[in-house]
Amino acid sequence: MHGIRGRLAALLLAVSAVVAGTVAPAEAGQQGDGRGWTGTWATSASEHYEVSGMSEVTVRMPVHTSVGGSSVRIRLTNAYATDPVTIGHATVGLRDGGSAVAHPYDVRFGGKRGVTIPAGGAAVSDPVRLAVPALTDLMVSLHLPGQVTHITDHWWAQQTVYWTDYGAGDHAADTTGDAYTWTTTSWPFLSGVDVTAPRTGSVVALGDSITDGSYSTADTNQRWPDLLSARLNACRPGAGVLNAGITSNRITAGTETNPSALDRLERDVLSQPGARTLILFEGINDLGGASAEQIIAGMTEIAARAHRRGMRVVGATITPYKDFTWGGWSEETEARRQQVNAFVRDSGTVFDDYADFDRAVRDPADPRLLGAAYDSGDHLHPNDAGMKAFADSIDLTSLGLGRGCS
Repeated sequence: MHGIRGRLAALLLAVSAVVAGTVAPAEAGQQGDGRGWTGTWATSASEHYEVSGMSEVTVRMPVHTSVGGSSVRIRLTNAYATDPVTIGHATVGLRDGGSAVAHPYDVRFGGKRGVTIPAGGAAVSDPVRLAVPALTDLMVSLHLPGQVTHITDHWWAQQTVYWTDYGAGDHAADTTGDAYTWTTTSWPFLSGVDVTAPRTGSVVALGDSITDGSYSTADTNQRWPDLLSARLNACRPGAGVLNAGITSNRITAGTETNPSALDRLERDVLSQPGARTLILFEGINDLGGASAEQIIAGMTEIAARAHRRGMRVVGATITPYKDFTWGGWSEETEARRQQVNAFVRDSGTVFDDYADFDRAVRDPADPRLLGAAYDSGDHLHPNDAGMKAFADSIDLTSLGLGRGCS
């Protein structure tokens, strides 16, 4: 019916603030800024597309928090668009089931109700006094009053996102979800949610489609960073866990909207508020086109840059994918994987520690294979049990957040 609904998104394979008013840029807060902002949720912009006939529409997005806090703010992006986008009204509140919100709180930008984000720009909202629990669903609603021609979003969110019909107007303050008549599975414009949480920090998971949660059960928050968050927030005072996974992402190469891990490191990791630890789980998409030495060099550069910003870095071994449904595996790529994994396990001072994701999910009878109990069916992407195996295999003390839990 509408352009956004009719667009055919090609399935990407894992192998293969300048605004109207006053808007502050996102702080680089790897040690936490003066107000104690810590990221509780994040996603990485990974595509943009054109739409036609879209105006007076409201989108409502569920996001699952990691750490809790006493105030909240949202971060928006128009990174890949060719035109500015205007947010006429934004709200945030606790989810009340489906697309309903218990109490939507108005969000302002530099004291103003709306904000215009230029092409390539970003915006950060003013704080909203709202007690945000850990491990709960927030709803962020954005009213788009003008003509929307381009949308920057994060595709394949494994999350139902709710939209009103075109021309329906401003429903950001609705408590019920009756006006939200159709759905997508991507997060448009939203890049992060932060809370004021003194003494806490956050872990950023930099990865590809496996970290993104592809093939985990939708709408259940079974991505491994979500499950890691549940472990961390069983401790006190908890910690944020931010998902910076993008399907098909690589360390050594990238595209305009899917930049390499090296090229997006500043945006998606180093500038995250409160970010103290990086878990680097990349490389599987590089094996077919880059040498082991190139992958290792990229990992080393990422770790060095994060260390210069005072962050700890935990490397993760690359998981097996022999018999991957869409191909790409060979004895040569397997040899590269083993070489990279040997480096991760014994990197000297490159990594502060490592997480052995390979060992956690491989088939004991044939370590080149993803174990059947962890296989979503394509022999590369783990199912929910595989995601849990990743989260459970991480030594929480290696994250350096001082939580004293295991």
